[in-house]
Amino acid sequence: MKIEIPSFNKIHVLIVGDVMLDTYWRGNTSRVSPEAPVPIVQVNQLEDRAGGAANVALNVASLGAKASLIGFVGSDPAAETLEKILVEHKIDCNFLRSPNIPTINKLRVISHNQQLIRLDFEDGFAKVDSADLLTIYKKKLLDADIVILSDYGKGTLAESRKLISLARKAHVPVFVDPKNVDFSFYEGATLVTPNLTEFQAVVGKCKDNDELAKKAYVLIKQHNLDGLVITKSAEGMSLVTKEGEATHIPTRAREVFDVTGAGDTAIATLAAVYAANKSFTESVVLANAAAGVVVRKLGTSTISIAELRRAMQRQQDPWAAILTEDELLKQIKDAKAHGEKIVMTNGCFDILHSGHVIYLEKAKALGHRLLIAVNDDASVRRLKGNARPINSLEARMLVLSSLRAVDWVVPFSEDTPDRIIKAVTPDILVKGGDYIAHEIVGYDHVTKSGGKVKIIPFEEGFSTTSMVERIKNDKEEK
Repeated sequence: MKIEIPSFNKIHVLIVGDVMLDTYWRGNTSRVSPEAPVPIVQVNQLEDRAGGAANVALNVASLGAKASLIGFVGSDPAAETLEKILVEHKIDCNFLRSPNIPTINKLRVISHNQQLIRLDFEDGFAKVDSADLLTIYKKKLLDADIVILSDYGKGTLAESRKLISLARKAHVPVFVDPKNVDFSFYEGATLVTPNLTEFQAVVGKCKDNDELAKKAYVLIKQHNLDGLVITKSAEGMSLVTKEGEATHIPTRAREVFDVTGAGDTAIATLAAVYAANKSFTESVVLANAAAGVVVRKLGTSTISIAELRRAMQRQQDPWAAILTEDELLKQIKDAKAHGEKIVMTNGCFDILHSGHVIYLEKAKALGHRLLIAVNDDASVRRLKGNARPINSLEARMLVLSSLRAVDWVVPFSEDTPDRIIKAVTPDILVKGGDYIAHEIVGYDHVTKSGGKVKIIPFEEGFSTTSMVERIKNDKEEK
């Protein structure tokens, strides 16, 4: 099933839930404390991110939809920091400040990309009067296309039944990311999205997908839901509807680095896609792809349209990155129409080594999409001699297409990429080495078109030519 990513710019998502500030302290660890058998972290980087329902709102905004957020915070610096982050991302922020309860703050200490400890600062808002929250909610509900209730069990959603009832009376669908094992709190919701642990805490252990679907169907009927989506981490997602239909979608993540915030991304994508008049199944497929992207990032993260589009292309065709020139130009046109910044580089890429990988990662960081134009075999022979290439064009493109940073790979037959650069007109043209920018092929065309030309120095000690020479010398010595 080929699924198109809809436009979200006319979608208004209303998010209500437990907002929190995620703080990260990072540093190196090289010794153990003499006071106790614990590592000493020399903190050299501090970072604040939006967490909980606030991260859901960030994910909605990153997809291009309008996000309105309602939640409880304290009257403290953490609330100011959190609001500043959200406003910078153009989120309609509606905080209800409590003078006596602190903003929920989770502090993580990280060294060498490994979380060492998490410290939680929170009292919860279960005892706070929800009257003002309901007043704001009713007002924001008037022009909302969909509601997300993001429940982290901190008390903001004590009136969840009333919130759901008001939305359904207004014919606004409600998606819930639950925490409570009592699903009566989510009575009448459109879709509820527990993870597998949360789901089994309610219904008991499930030995397989068939049992999971049967128990989900009972839960749906019991609480008047339209459907359940059970997220299963590395195993993907399962959708069960009130009609009893079950769809099990495997994950496409190549590696799971950190699941923090993956549920936020999933429900944000689910709701935004569904609000854009897509089906449950289409929404789940796109949400699954989005979650597969963010689990490869460290900490609470968001999904961009460019990342989602790339994930879907790879999911629907593992070799979608390898294109003919005609196919490429169609995708370039489409990407530019969605505001994506195109980065382009070129070369032989005969024997791929770590220097190439580092270079391509740096190139990708300059924009949204990375295109590599690869010399075909005949042009490599003209440039490098009859002994090259070592690997065929097909083999070289296949290896390049598998790299995380690479979006598109296309061959060209001329000695220079001038013609294809003019056809693509990238936003940024990148070359590796010690070139002078204005001497690079394509410089005039790209800069006159409003683009930029960047030089990224190669990593020292890596070159295909030197590798070939070492291999030859080793062979001769033997």
